[in-house]
Amino acid sequence: MEMETVAKGERTEELVRAVAAVWEASIRPTHLFLAESDIDELRPQVRQALSAVDTLVVVFDDAGKPVGFLGVEGDMIEMLFVSPELFGAGVGRRLLNYATKTLGARRLDVNEGNPGARGFYEHMGFAVVGRSEIDGQGRPFPLLHMELQDE
Repeated sequence: MEMETVAKGERTEELVRAVAAVWEASIRPTHLFLAESDIDELRPQVRQALSAVDTLVVVFDDAGKPVGFLGVEGDMIEMLFVSPELFGAGVGRRLLNYATKTLGARRLDVNEGNPGARGFYEHMGFAVVGRSEIDGQGRPFPLLHMELQDE
């Protein structure tokens, strides 16, 4: 599998659509607190975020199809999603290591209703340092604020 940083000017509509499909496939088994109407509402916001995020790193399978991605702004991991058929296969670990070791990311937010992601981030050296009752769009989906702990 190949990992590539895709510059803002190189993010085609086709790529954004394919990466957004990874997001949607990933959240369905992990974000059980989201209703279908929430996903419908989030879909265009996710596509916009994928186009706008400072650094977008995409993992492609051998056929050139996106199977995981990461978005970083400054030292904040804004998004990290992996195709569900590759959960546990090391794609998320590879992306997170790249974010922390190469891009200098040290912070992220995770939905409180996604305990699997929280466990993954804790396993990778992050700790909960705060909590918000609402998400970044003001919806009632609590977020846990996490920071990478010094080794």
